[in-house]
Amino acid sequence: MRGSCAVLLSLLLLASLPAFSPAGASQRSGGSRSVSQLCVEKSLIFRSNTPYSTDIVSDPGGEDPLFCVQLDDPKLNYFQQPQDIKESDFAEFLEKYGRHSFLAPSQVQQSFSAFYRAGDPILIYFDSSSVLSVLRQPIQMGASGLCVDGNPAGFLDSKSTSCTRIFANLSKSCMTDPALDAASYYHDFTVLKVPINDTVMPSMKVNVTAVSPPGAPHMKDNTCINVVSEVIYEIEYSGTSGIQSVSVQFKVINISVKSRSSLQQHFTMHFWTRTLSHMLPRSGNPGYITGAPLLIANSGTKQHMSILRSESDGICSQCLRHTVQFGRNMRTGCKISLSPILEDSNCSYIQQKLYKAFQGMNRTEDFAITGSAHSTQAEEWMTILIENCSVEAVNCTSCCMVPVTLEIQILWTKVGLLSNPQAQVVGTRHFYQCQPLKFLNTSMVPVTTIVTFTDMTDWPEPPRGQPQMHWKLPFDIFFPFKKPRMLSKPGSMEREAKFNQSILELLSVGEASDFGAAFLLEKHLIFLCETNRTFKIQELSQVA
Repeated sequence: MRGSCAVLLSLLLLASLPAFSPAGASQRSGGSRSVSQLCVEKSLIFRSNTPYSTDIVSDPGGEDPLFCVQLDDPKLNYFQQPQDIKESDFAEFLEKYGRHSFLAPSQVQQSFSAFYRAGDPILIYFDSSSVLSVLRQPIQMGASGLCVDGNPAGFLDSKSTSCTRIFANLSKSCMTDPALDAASYYHDFTVLKVPINDTVMPSMKVNVTAVSPPGAPHMKDNTCINVVSEVIYEIEYSGTSGIQSVSVQFKVINISVKSRSSLQQHFTMHFWTRTLSHMLPRSGNPGYITGAPLLIANSGTKQHMSILRSESDGICSQCLRHTVQFGRNMRTGCKISLSPILEDSNCSYIQQKLYKAFQGMNRTEDFAITGSAHSTQAEEWMTILIENCSVEAVNCTSCCMVPVTLEIQILWTKVGLLSNPQAQVVGTRHFYQCQPLKFLNTSMVPVTTIVTFTDMTDWPEPPRGQPQMHWKLPFDIFFPFKKPRMLSKPGSMEREAKFNQSILELLSVGEASDFGAAFLLEKHLIFLCETNRTFKIQELSQVA
């Protein structure tokens, strides 16, 4: 708006003043262009932000220089007079301008580096049309949050986005809108390992693998079936070698024509690598720290153990998972959405889908004994025991036994010195519990995940003999309560020393109770504080 206002102000000033420089003409190859300018004194213009060409010229009749603006007149400024091409000039112009494709002089052909850098767009190649494009991650735009599909996905930019799609006619968009079809996110294109400028070789292509791909969207009873609501890309890379593998997962829902006219979609890009797995932060050194992530490994790749996580609507998230923390018991519950398949009675399909949902993207094989385990040290890892449930239903021949509960049982203990014990895991088991599923066309299956830590520490027995305490008291500790020895009666000093010794012995061995010790001390103070020595020591001893 500032630029438009400045241009308008400049044109108004120019329109109110006479033009000092007449219209002129400049010659160009291919035709002639008429040019006209209007000029004012430069002192009247404080700042120029007009997009049109300007010039500072000297005023022939004055001292101040002139500020000149080239008129935006289509009849004068941008009207091209085509040049007449003669037979003798035809070959010359054909050689100069003739080519397979036209490139404007201002355009520069895009060049790519030898490998992907962080933030670079990921290139994809359509084999059927031989078109080079980029992998896109839709984002929301404006206050309404509508989807914009042109946003390129950046290399190593792991993030999640969400946006809203509004349908004017859901019955028509259900089968024609590619954003609702899962096939449009992986079919008919490949991902390039590294950016290239020349011909795309087969070795540079990486196929996109769909994990349990759903069917195409279709209408059934005024409901659009298999509508994509969430897309998750898992992209493996290896330094400058580029992208190694790409997989995609989908979450689909059914939308009724009567109830909804919009859809909230989620898109996730997750980059991971095998070569940098050793850079995961340690969970202890060497023993596990309470609350630190539990380390696991899959084909030598170190990662954190995770379990299913529920979304706001109670559905199990296909991207986000809870990290298992050492020493903390957990329990989660959610519902797994089963997409319709061609064979409604395919029990094995439902079983495999539920098992994969419990395991996550990568199947867990080993666990780290200590929190500082290195992926290359085999002695620091142990195999996870997996106990699947029986596939045969009990008292139900037409039922399908599916896993509904996964209990991760972790046994750990403390080893080392009593002054600084170190926690380490001694065993892990994945225990699945199944229930019969009577109706195979069920769309939702509730599942539960439980994590329990059991302490197996066998503490050693304490030493048999307790250390003896040797009391060393000052010689005159009872000085404020003692009378001069010359005032004491004969034999009282011996009795006093014997009484003091008995109290110290009782306190050193700990055989006196609190009440008994207090009574003896009180009697001792009475004995020491008497001024005339009229009380009899024997009578006091009998009272004790």
